[in-house]
Amino acid sequence: MTPEAARGPARAVRAVLLDLDGTVLDTAADLAAAANRMLADVGLPERDPALLANFVGKGIPTLVRRALAGSLEGAVDDALHARALPIFERHYAEESGRRSRPYPGAAEGLARMRALGLLLACVTNKRERFTFDLLRATGFGDAFDLAVCGDTLAAKKPDPLPLLFACERLGTPPGAALVIGDSSNDVQAARAAGCEVWCVPYGYNEGRPIDTLDCDHVVASLAEAARLLEHA
Repeated sequence: MTPEAARGPARAVRAVLLDLDGTVLDTAADLAAAANRMLADVGLPERDPALLANFVGKGIPTLVRRALAGSLEGAVDDALHARALPIFERHYAEESGRRSRPYPGAAEGLARMRALGLLLACVTNKRERFTFDLLRATGFGDAFDLAVCGDTLAAKKPDPLPLLFACERLGTPPGAALVIGDSSNDVQAARAAGCEVWCVPYGYNEGRPIDTLDCDHVVASLAEAARLLEHA
C-alpha cells in the first residue's frame, strides 16, 4: 500500500509493538556472515549476502534451511538442517552486533514515542539469547518496556500470540496497540490480533515490495511514525 492510499493515522494508540530485524535494526550483514561461515563448515559454497537478506524474517531455523537450500522454499535434508543449525547459532553468537545498525530515524522515533507516553514492546522472532545482547550492543537496551522473543511462547509471528501476549503484559487492548513492522509476518499477526499495522519499506519482506502487504499505512521511518502519532 502506498502512503497516498493509507487508511490514516492510528486512533487512540496506547502502545506500539515493533518488529526488530528490518524495522528497528539492519541486521542482515551479521546474519549473512554467520550463514556463510556455517555453509563453509558444512562444505557448501557461500551465498550472496543480498540473497541471504531475502531469507530473513521467519526465525533462525528457517533462515538456516533457506541458506542451505539457496532458496525461499528451503527444501533440504532434515539431518543436514539439524547439523547446521547449532553451527549457525555458534557463529551468529560471534557475529551478532558487529555490523548491525539502527535504521535512520529509529532511535529518534522510539525516543519521541516514549516522550508521547506510549508503551513500547519489541516483538521479534529472534530467540531471546540473541535479542537482548543485540539490543544492548546497538544502544536499545533500555528502549522497550517489554521484549517478546521467538522462544518466549509456543508460537511466533505470523501467529498473533506474541502480539496478544505483549498487549496483555502492557495492559493494553489490541485495538489500542499499533504494530510497526516490515514483512507479511507482522501484517498477518497484527490482523489476526486485531491491531492496526504500519509498515516500513526498507526491511526484509522476502524480496517482495511493500505494496504487496495489506498494511494500514507505510511510513518512511520510525521518526515519521512518531510524528504521525504525535498529531493523531
